Amino acid sequence: MPDKILKNLNDKQKEAVTHFTGPLIIIAGAGSGKTRALTHRVAYLIEKHKIAPWNILAVTFTNKSANEMKRRIKKLIQKSGETSEPTVGTFHSICVRILRKHIHLLDYEDNFTIYDAADQQILMKRLMEEMHIDAKQINPKALLNHISNAKNELIDYEEYSGMAGNYFTERVAEVYGPYQNALKKNNALDFDDLIMKTVELFKKHPDVLDHYQEKFKFICVDEYQDTNHAQYVLVNLLAEKYRNICVIGDSDQSIYSWRGADIRNILEFEKDYKDAKIVKMEQNYRSTHIILDAAHEIIIKNKKRVDKKLWTQRKDGENIQLMMASNERHEGELIAEKIRDATRGHENPQYNNFVVLYRTNAQSRVVEEVFLRYGIPYRIVGGIKFYERKEVKDMVSYLRTLQNPHDTVSLLRIINTPPRKIGSKTIEVIRAFANRHAFSLYDAMENVSNIEELNDGQIRNIEKFVKMIKKLKTINENFPASGVIKHVLSDSGYKEFLMNGTVEGEARLENIAELVSVASKYDLLDPGISLSVFLEEISLIADIDSLGEKDNAVILMTVHSAKGLEFDTVFIAGLEEGIFPHSRSMLEPEQMEEERRLMYVAVTRAREKLYLLHARQRMLYGETQSNAPSAFISDIPKEMITVYGQENRRHISINDLGNKPIPIEDISPHADLKDGDKVMHNAFGEGIVVNVQGDVATIAFKDKAVGIKRLALSIAPLVKIEE
Repeated sequence: MPDKILKNLNDKQKEAVTHFTGPLIIIAGAGSGKTRALTHRVAYLIEKHKIAPWNILAVTFTNKSANEMKRRIKKLIQKSGETSEPTVGTFHSICVRILRKHIHLLDYEDNFTIYDAADQQILMKRLMEEMHIDAKQINPKALLNHISNAKNELIDYEEYSGMAGNYFTERVAEVYGPYQNALKKNNALDFDDLIMKTVELFKKHPDVLDHYQEKFKFICVDEYQDTNHAQYVLVNLLAEKYRNICVIGDSDQSIYSWRGADIRNILEFEKDYKDAKIVKMEQNYRSTHIILDAAHEIIIKNKKRVDKKLWTQRKDGENIQLMMASNERHEGELIAEKIRDATRGHENPQYNNFVVLYRTNAQSRVVEEVFLRYGIPYRIVGGIKFYERKEVKDMVSYLRTLQNPHDTVSLLRIINTPPRKIGSKTIEVIRAFANRHAFSLYDAMENVSNIEELNDGQIRNIEKFVKMIKKLKTINENFPASGVIKHVLSDSGYKEFLMNGTVEGEARLENIAELVSVASKYDLLDPGISLSVFLEEISLIADIDSLGEKDNAVILMTVHSAKGLEFDTVFIAGLEEGIFPHSRSMLEPEQMEEERRLMYVAVTRAREKLYLLHARQRMLYGETQSNAPSAFISDIPKEMITVYGQENRRHISINDLGNKPIPIEDISPHADLKDGDKVMHNAFGEGIVVNVQGDVATIAFKDKAVGIKRLALSIAPLVKIEE
């Protein structure tokens, strides 16, 4: 049976699997069969060395990977009649099991509650009210984010208090203790406590630690490059007695430092265990040799890495294709055309063989719109479709309220976002008043001083909100759509609400800025009309967004979300300095190394074909940028790349990159529309072009109920009717 476990493994995999006692580090490159090596190692310990399954612990990061590991191990050992299984789970699930049995030793009850993010925010907001800390000045999420980071470093509130060195960290120190005491009072733990309290348990009660050291004599840790300090300490405490620790990972794929991952854990494993055996799994079973060689040339520029070079027995493979676009919409169209060319003639095109990767979520918006126009089904993974994101829907609700204050649905969405101390009870009273007088909700709010059931404070809050809406309505009369959004963002307090010191808040603000990019296309129209046409068009986009709900769809995702996945064809969009690599990394060598690792992950997702795209000019976050092509492109040797121009995709030299300016063209598919042309709109029907001004056309539709519409040609689903 042990021989069967070794069957079909390569030499390096066998070396990793058959190592018995003592520390082991497996450097497993992308696509090298990491999970296969880990699961076969566990099975081999059981079959060959007769290690009891309950003496083996395998730790990973997600429930999905834990379940897959369990399934594979069970399949490998079930033929021998073994019915017991090793302990396999995530860090947090394993800690929960330990704490349920022993947390009474830390003066908690074993039936503790685990608070999720929403529970934490409710608790923090209540504490801030009690402590008279204004949630408008300091965002509760930001405080919780810093407390989480501290717990990941095993820093308790007493130690943190001595480290606080500026206004914000002093506020964190101020709430950290009361927050932890409140959790204790509620017999609750937050997610980060699960590991921190387990470490505390082991350090305060050596007998409990000894029990688990005896139980878990063999330990395997997956994705070791993604461990934070708390996880590192936990694992090494458990392994301290028998030192049978096997870690597997890849320093070149460490891309989660913003979540607390510490690359030093994998880089310094040999310092922690000087007698560690090192196995490098460098044979790749996924990609062509050109893709692997390109990835290697990108990653070898990093200093903090374990040296290795992926190789494959495959001799086939096309050159990597580099495509220069005029702008972001042209970039999307180049991708769409390549996908359409590849699927043409197929009765059942496999769209899920294609993935579009980008650095930030906001970049998906243009690709989504182009795919909708081309009829290409798509699915956003690890994110939400652009117009369905909360912050985008919030902003659109503000704009709809300005256009039509009697839109109660939109009004209710924004009335207390960001928080304005206008609670549900206040709204109920106003609605009752509105019903009694046949008013809309907004009419009732304009007459709030006549509502006797409200106190002076409630009336002032409503009057302040109405005053803001009226001010913004005046803005709408004097500014085009993009200007209105900018004013709403600042005057409503929404910008300050999003700028909470978290990565999530920054990403949400980027999405609002991207909405400004969309709105700027309507700036040629008169104020008032500009916002009206903008809202009309994005409503249509949202209505036909269901096109991407099919399972067989092109995947759109950030590179961070793509780790661990693979696709036949990969498009990496937005390869420009300041976008990928991100502008945040430009002055920080460590962050730049992480950006390079991120690019390495992106490239190694491709099995067969890889397309790299950059634009000469890009409207992003509400601003037009003309950035140089990403330095990552120039890392790849010229002979591995085929470069295409734009209009006729003529083959040009890679030396032309960045040297020869290419004129920006109107690449809209409707650029040839002129006055008098007949068109067909998939929602409005047949119409005649009355006027074309820039990217906006005025069209008179035959259906009188539709009438005259002003539409943005870049996204309107129009087809020209040839006479």
